[in-house]
This record gives sequence, structure tokens and C-alpha cells, in this order.
Amino acid sequence: MSHEKMTPTERRVASSLSAIFASRMLGLFLILPVFAVYASELKGNTATLAGIAIGIYGLTQAIFQIPLGMLSDKIGRKPVIVGGLLVFALGSVVAAMSVTIYGVIIGRALQGAGAIASAIMALAADLTREEHRIKVMASIGMSIGLSFALAMVIGPILHGWFGVEGIFWVTALLAGGGILVARYFVPTPVITRFHRDTEVEIGWFRKALADPQLLRLDVGIFILHFVLVGTFVVMPTVMHDRLGFAVEQHWQLYLPVLFLAVLTMVPFIILAEKKRKIKQVLIGAILVMALSQMGMPLFSGSLASFAIMLWLFFSAFNLLEASMPSLVAKMAPAAHKGTAMGAYSTSQFLGVFLGGLTGGSLSEFYGLGGVALFNVVLLLVWAGLAITMARPKFLTSFLLNVGAVSAEEAEKLIHALNAINGVADVTVVAEDGIAYLKIDKDRIDMDELLKYAVPEDEKI
Repeated sequence: MSHEKMTPTERRVASSLSAIFASRMLGLFLILPVFAVYASELKGNTATLAGIAIGIYGLTQAIFQIPLGMLSDKIGRKPVIVGGLLVFALGSVVAAMSVTIYGVIIGRALQGAGAIASAIMALAADLTREEHRIKVMASIGMSIGLSFALAMVIGPILHGWFGVEGIFWVTALLAGGGILVARYFVPTPVITRFHRDTEVEIGWFRKALADPQLLRLDVGIFILHFVLVGTFVVMPTVMHDRLGFAVEQHWQLYLPVLFLAVLTMVPFIILAEKKRKIKQVLIGAILVMALSQMGMPLFSGSLASFAIMLWLFFSAFNLLEASMPSLVAKMAPAAHKGTAMGAYSTSQFLGVFLGGLTGGSLSEFYGLGGVALFNVVLLLVWAGLAITMARPKFLTSFLLNVGAVSAEEAEKLIHALNAINGVADVTVVAEDGIAYLKIDKDRIDMDELLKYAVPEDEKI
């Protein structure tokens, strides 16, 4: 049955687009564990400017990601993706050749301006059938987490080999590799069209921001990445100056800590989804992250104690980073999930920028303690918002290709689909030929549901 398995082309789409996404995110993350120490060698540097250099890509990413996604609807996905990677490569070269902090800031801003996330998601939607799209998006999402973990380990090693200038040259090469993958490995879609589940509807964007439950998640991801970047504005210096770790040796601490953090995260992910305790797990993880922030300045003189704080920090961060998109999908209307995710991603990147700016400013005047205290306050605000969040319904978004239907036929189809066991909500958009559903995976009668699907050929 065509609905049961991904085709070889869909698997190729998943792997190649994940590789492009990962190469770009790895390039952005590689300097995170080393830049604060390196920045002291740059002309004109201050801690505030170093924080801006680390986080400035978030501002330009937030500005350009939605417009570039809309541009890809008009001129095609691949031109936007290749163009964005070229801008990213240019930013990497500018940063690599800079001897002042201002040059690095310009380079990092250019890196963020090559914002291709929306175009990649839209291309994935063009090239995959509706019932398999969530698998492709999950593959891309996992590539981001893997990129972050690799950057924490590889960044210090590359610093030891080539210096930070060399890291920027490596990021330029990664962008070049992404261009080759886009050009020669990613299929070209026959038809490019708008996808409500992956792209932003400008007319619904305000509603996404006005929804109190979705807004809680937007604020949450803002705070999560604010805290992450703010922490790494000071983390490398603390490890270098107080713990006596040469920067190129930092991976020796990050590797075991990250490995243990992933092992710690897994049972809580299972608890959240299988036992339907996602709200409780979310609140617990926020409080653990706050605890780690309180402990970092207190135990920054002891390697063992500081490693425990890092383990708590990364365990909570990984758990929250993995759980939050699932909550957005659960709470957003199925027909507007793309817009909800667009607002969520914009909030995330604004958190990156302001985390770098604020963390740099606080560290300049108050050190690690000032950064940590500010982060704790933000995390406690987030915990309060999470406590008052509505209990999420454990429903999954599902797309069904129903073919061309009239408005009258769409209404009849809504009633028929709503009558199926396990279907909680249905929107049929006649002009899309798609039914957007929320289903309970534990109760759904999938055979009955798929009777309403119109078979379609591969989309390339």
C-alpha cells in the first residue's frame, strides 16, 4: 500500500535536506564553545561586542527567514537555498579574514541573513506525500540537535588545529558542501505550491502570536535560547580561566557530559509522550535548568561540581529543545501549523540575539554571576507560564490528500472524517485538496481514514 512506506525518493529527500540543514547549523554553532576566549585577541573587543558577535546571526535569521520562504514560493526553492548558502559562505569568509570584532559581527550577521530554513521545509513538502511529511520534518529536526552536539565537541578541536579563523573557513566549506548537495542530490519538484503545514500565512501570523497557549511556547523557546547563548558568552572563559582548561581541551569535558545528558533525556521523553506527562516534564526541566544556572557560579572553581552543573544544564536543554516543537504541533490548528512554527522559530532566533547581547553586557560588568542570576529570573518566569499552560491534548497532526473537491464536497468530507474513531479535528481546504486533521494515534482507525485518500504519484 503506497501509504505504508516512504519511497526511495522520499528517503533521499529526507537525508539530503537534513544534510543541508545540518551543515548550516553546524557552521553557526561551531564557534559557540570557543569564541568568548578568542574574541579577546580581536581589535576593539569588549564582552558586550563579543556577545553581539555570537548572537547577531539570530537577528538577521529572524528578519529574513519568513521573507525568503515567501520568495521561494515565487522563484523556486533551490535558487533561494543556494543563494542563502552563498550568503552564508560569504559571511564565513568575512569573519575569517577579520582582525576586528566589528568585522566578525558583520560576518556573523551575513551568516544569519542566508536564512534558508523556511525554503528547506517548503521544498520537503513539495517532494513528499502528506502522510510521510512528518517523518521528513523529524529527520531535519534531529539533524539540528546532532549539529549542536557535534559543534560542542568539534569546535574546540578545530580551534586547536586551525584557530577560530580556521573554523570560519570550515563553515564556508560546509556551505559549499550544502550547495553541492542541493544541486546534485536533492530532486527538483515538478510543482511548487504553498503548504499550510510548513509555511507561514501572513494573514494568520497575528492570530498565532495572540493565542495564549502558543504565545507561552514562543516565550519559552525565546528564553531557552536566550539562556543558552548568554551562558556560552561566559562559559569558555570560565573553563579557561578558573578551571585551567585550554580551549582546545574543552571537548574533553563536553563529550562525556553531552553523552550522559542524552542518556538522561531519553526516559523523560518516553515519560512525556507515552505516559502523557509532557507538561510535568516541561516544568521539571525548566526548574532543573534554573538550578544549573544557580550552581554554575557557585561551583566554577571545582571541575567535578562544574561538570555536574553542565550535565544538568545540557540534560534540561536537550529535553526542552526536543519537546517544545511537539507541543507547538499539539496546540496549533492543523491547517495553520506552519504559521505557528514560523512564529516559534522567529522567537527562538530573537532569543539567540538578545541572549548574546544581554549576556555579553552582563558579563562585562557583573561576570558569570550576573549572567546566571538574570537567566534564573527568566527561567522562573517561564516556569510560571508553563504551570498556567493548558494541559495539552495528545493529538498528532495528520495530512490527507483528498484531491480536488468543491466547497460542498469539502463540507461533506469534514463530517465523514469527523465520524472516524480517533479523529479529533478536521479542516478541509478545497483549493489545496488537503484534509488537515488532529488524530489520537492510540485510537485512530487508520484503514478507515485512508479510504478517503486519493492516491498520488511521487511529486517530482
